[in-house]
Amino acid sequence: MLYYLFEYLDKTYDLPGAGLFNFITFRAILAVILSLFIATVYGKKIINYLRRKQVGESIRDLGLDGQNEKVGTPTMGGIIIILATLIPVLLFAKLENIYVILLIVTTLWMGTIGFIDDHIKKFKNDKQGLPGKFKIIGQIGLGLFVGATMYLHPDIIVQRNIADPGTETEIIAKGPTNEFYVKDKAMLTTIPFVKENEFNYSELISWAGENYKSYVWLIFIPIVIFIITAVSNGANLTDGIDGLAAGTSAIIGLTLALFAWVSGNVIFADYLNIMYIPNTGEMTIFITAFVGALIGFLWYNAYPAQVFMGDTGSLTIGGIIAVIAIAVRKELLIPILCGIFLMENLSVVLQVGWFKYTKKKFGEGRRIFRMSPLHHHYQIKGFHESKIVTRFWIVGIFLAIITIVTLKIR
Repeated sequence: MLYYLFEYLDKTYDLPGAGLFNFITFRAILAVILSLFIATVYGKKIINYLRRKQVGESIRDLGLDGQNEKVGTPTMGGIIIILATLIPVLLFAKLENIYVILLIVTTLWMGTIGFIDDHIKKFKNDKQGLPGKFKIIGQIGLGLFVGATMYLHPDIIVQRNIADPGTETEIIAKGPTNEFYVKDKAMLTTIPFVKENEFNYSELISWAGENYKSYVWLIFIPIVIFIITAVSNGANLTDGIDGLAAGTSAIIGLTLALFAWVSGNVIFADYLNIMYIPNTGEMTIFITAFVGALIGFLWYNAYPAQVFMGDTGSLTIGGIIAVIAIAVRKELLIPILCGIFLMENLSVVLQVGWFKYTKKKFGEGRRIFRMSPLHHHYQIKGFHESKIVTRFWIVGIFLAIITIVTLKIR
């Protein structure tokens, strides 16, 4: 909203300094400062309110050290992350931008699902919370919305510099070395570490006949649904010890902010020889607000935690990360960038699968890990949770660096 006010003041009255709001970097700085302020200053007030309402965590006895001390710690702290993200976005972002709209809808959608789950757990005395099938239905619904919007909205395009555009794309201009600048509505993504790194999802159904590109949504939308479901569940599983999910997500968010900024900047996109995706630069304001909210929340969530994010926070941050990665056409980098989420997910899948297999074959279930998700395995081995979190962050930073390197190394 402030963006539109200062845009009006700049154009109408030529107010000194008002033109700064035209710069994404300036508004991104304001967004991260405000989100940090909201999360740290008003976050304490929200924590005290949750404590007064007795919205405390009930801990399932897993035999872990320090577990009993967490009983009664306020949960549903994901509300802090949501508010500290959305308020700066509403103030500083261009609200008509389709990518910003997608991220706002994702935040509210997944936040609502998580809130209902936490509300059932705390106020209906049902430790299971919202049944898993309803969570999945909610994630599928969001995937349908995001996938359909990506496919149908006219503002969601890519602009590429290619030698021969053929006849299916709109030529914008011809470059000095006979290359063509074209707009393309194709459902493209980026394959890391290869020279010709653009991949069109329609190629997966090229066997369907001449008009196979018209049916690309049949493959694209299910992929979007799978990514959103997998990443949001991965973030949910990662939120098991103090500061792990918030810190890991902040590292991922900073990396995605860089991708959104360079993908939405025609100069950097041309220099790096990557797809220029018009309007994605505006997501930088959302992402910096999101990262500021996570870091501000981490102030209270670091060991020993004064608040837990609950499903209100974990499902939301997973959904946001997934949608950003899809929007900047970097979803195939998720296994690397979100490697912590992937390891947590896989540890549960492998543990359950191996236990069922060995029980059926040998009559006795066996385990791969001492406990899953993976962070509990290290707790059982005697590592302090703050050491586990710090080392997971280090791994997350390493994975983020590898992800950034893919911009240039092919």
